[in-house]
Amino acid sequence: MENEKLKITPLNDIHKKLNARMVPFAGWEMPVQYSGVIEEHLTVRKTCGLFDVSHMGEIEVSGPKALDAVQKITTNDASKLKNGQVQYSLLCYPNGGVVDDVTLYKFSDTRYMFCVNASNAEKDFQWMQENVGKIAEVKNVSDDFGQLALYQGN
Repeated sequence: MENEKLKITPLNDIHKKLNARMVPFAGWEMPVQYSGVIEEHLTVRKTCGLFDVSHMGEIEVSGPKALDAVQKITTNDASKLKNGQVQYSLLCYPNGGVVDDVTLYKFSDTRYMFCVNASNAEKDFQWMQENVGKIAEVKNVSDDFGQLALYQGN
């Protein structure tokens, strides 16, 4: 990994302008700290914190049988989701072992998107392609998304 070029998020330049301490994480250059651990911890706990999670993977499942495909590979009942809702779920091997934990977004009856762990994005995509690629279109759209997570403190 030493000689491998790290990927950067859409906010990389902003992190650097704000003097973030940047570190390698799952093949990405990510900010780990700005002003100091204690100060940042207290700020997030008392007010809020905004986190760049653009390194996460996104995999879209679409087509007329998208729900069938999603139901085949996840542990929760995706048919209960309404458009715009998200649920936490697992991708499981047929023997019950866990491929990855995911969040599943429903955009419409024919379009779903999985948010997967950064280091597993390619592995998860390949596994999904092998297991439901004949039922629905499976597309790795990770490079098309940036993502922020907002935590509101007490």
